[in-house]
Amino acid sequence: MTEHEIRTDALSQRIRRAWQGRISGCQLGKPVETLSMLQGYDALRNYLTSVDSFPVRDYIGFRDDVAGIQRTCCRGELTRSEPDDDINYSVIALLLLEAHGAQMTTADVARAWMNLLPAGATFTAERAAYRVLLQRARDRFTGGGEPGFDLAECSDNRFNEWIGAQIRADVYGWVCSGRPALAADLARRDATLSHRDDGVHGAVFVAALGAALADSNPTNALAKALDQIPSASGAAKAVRLGADLAGNSNGGATIRSHYDGMSPVHTLNNLALVVWALFSHLDDFGAAIGDAVGAGLDTDCNGATVGGLWGIQGDAIPTHLLTREAMRTYRAALAPGGIMAFHVSNLFLDLRPVVAGLAADAGFACVEVHGAGDPASQRNASVWMLVAETHALLEGDSAPSVGTALPSPVLWTDDYSSLWKVLK
Repeated sequence: MTEHEIRTDALSQRIRRAWQGRISGCQLGKPVETLSMLQGYDALRNYLTSVDSFPVRDYIGFRDDVAGIQRTCCRGELTRSEPDDDINYSVIALLLLEAHGAQMTTADVARAWMNLLPAGATFTAERAAYRVLLQRARDRFTGGGEPGFDLAECSDNRFNEWIGAQIRADVYGWVCSGRPALAADLARRDATLSHRDDGVHGAVFVAALGAALADSNPTNALAKALDQIPSASGAAKAVRLGADLAGNSNGGATIRSHYDGMSPVHTLNNLALVVWALFSHLDDFGAAIGDAVGAGLDTDCNGATVGGLWGIQGDAIPTHLLTREAMRTYRAALAPGGIMAFHVSNLFLDLRPVVAGLAADAGFACVEVHGAGDPASQRNASVWMLVAETHALLEGDSAPSVGTALPSPVLWTDDYSSLWKVLK
């Protein structure tokens, strides 16, 4: 591979991990989102403790006698990624970039919402902005015409410093590796449709941090991202508070106290939690998203943002999803005759022995599958491990090639995992 191909492949893997991290973090916080926002931190902490989920280091347990808990996102109940507005906006950002690239405008964002996003899937500032669009925009606006009014009117709403724009910003950072100013500009164009002031600054910071983390160490990335927002803004102060508390186990409580009385879905308190959780656990994905969720406020939004930022920084996600305990969860969700597919492509780690170890420990069959790359479509070659109850279920697979010899198994558990044994 050429140097350019190596860099492109490394970035594509980072972006894949960012997607995985964002979706995992969102699903982690989703069961308790309503509980946290409506009943507060004490109710959240009591529930998490009652289901053996505090501190949060795995998907959250379920109790059927507590109202508002989304069962389908709980440990032992998960069968898919449940729909969520946090992920909807990430997909829309991707579609906008595919259609318009760096020339994307706020008007393009507005058209995308009206053409692709159901009004019922919007909330607070986004719902208010959508309402103005429906009332004021010309009929031909959705087809590329002029809006017929000043789009800045859409952000004139009482929610315009809440968290909505911040949850829409991640993808702009992922695709602007090493270019935080461009990421910030794209996020700003998106955010200003519905938000103002710190509502915009929070989004800009998150996008710029994602862009900077892709090619800078975390400390430098933080400084580069802060350069993109006013130093005296509430958002910048929230970032500095979260960073100053990094590594402090009481950081979540300090942030909640600092912003006491603020809406649980405001930009500032949640932004401080995001920075605190991420920079407290730069080497531990589960702890980073776990503390982001366990600290309360907007649990699914913060879990998603931390998960995406953690993934883009470059390390693989995460060891605890390849443990004996995780395998028990996967088996519980596996349909009769089903097959589990583990994507183990990695530049630095050979994860095949780990999956082989999980299969052997469970008494399951396992095969290695190789997917051919296609430079013309920018698709990289890939390595997968397929796991099923019997070898018969794996026979006749139509993959391009199937390995005949499995590596010596390595078993990871929640209490033990060693990267030394799987370094390439």
